[in-house]
Amino acid sequence: MRILTPLLLSLLTAALHAAPLASLPLWPEGAPGALGDKDDDKPTLTAFLPAPEKATGAAIVICPGGGYGGLAPHEGAGYAGWLAENGIAGIVLKYRLGSKGYRHPAMLNDAARAVRLTRSKADEWKIDAKRVGIMGSSAGGHLASTLLTHFDAGKADATDPVERLSSRPDLGILCYAVISMGPNTHGGSRKKLLGDSPSPELVELLSNEKQVTRETPPCFIWHTWEDSVVKVENSLDFAAALRKNGVPFDLHVYQKGGHGMGLGGEQHPWAADCLFWLQAQGFAK
Repeated sequence: MRILTPLLLSLLTAALHAAPLASLPLWPEGAPGALGDKDDDKPTLTAFLPAPEKATGAAIVICPGGGYGGLAPHEGAGYAGWLAENGIAGIVLKYRLGSKGYRHPAMLNDAARAVRLTRSKADEWKIDAKRVGIMGSSAGGHLASTLLTHFDAGKADATDPVERLSSRPDLGILCYAVISMGPNTHGGSRKKLLGDSPSPELVELLSNEKQVTRETPPCFIWHTWEDSVVKVENSLDFAAALRKNGVPFDLHVYQKGGHGMGLGGEQHPWAADCLFWLQAQGFAK
């Protein structure tokens, strides 16, 4: 009997759902700061929409992990299928990568645009523009936490109507996330995001546990004690900052489980815990 790994389980889950919509370029005329005209230079969104009878009207932009060097499918399409099954539109972001020559703020610009573009599709995708969250795993969790702490209200006078919309997510889900660029960081993610010798000011700016304010959205945060790739202190410190600033959160530190688990199979409780929290936020039924 073949035993399915968490990766295969999450990919199989995604495959059982309706096919995604065609990918959309974040910027049809080309991304600001693009280094070329290859596929790697063109960030996109791919929407997995729930069946109409299940739809709650909520949407979550998903930032897959991969150390800012790649994009893990099980943390993208795998999550999107699970969200769609539970009535939430899963919107997978293909963002630009450090392994392709990009550095901050290209990734943040992509995430901000993804939230704005998702809101602009509210009528077409039958979603509520006031219920758009962001979700990320590992380095994708760092990107999600960056937008959760570095959003803006949009530019009211922009000629592009998408740019007039807010990039503030209405909630965040952080899965074994890199949060800090300081001593507790993941070295590979930091190097690909900030380069070899970032300034102390840039390290501070992108250590997102230090950038939380009272305006930071509510968050669901989970990590495992056994994680040997990204230190659990990343999640603990971010939760402490949310607490200090009076921002609601749900924090789960599970003893068992490694890094990069994705949905984790039926044995791991995080997805059920997260769904319970999403119901409390009005995102799930």
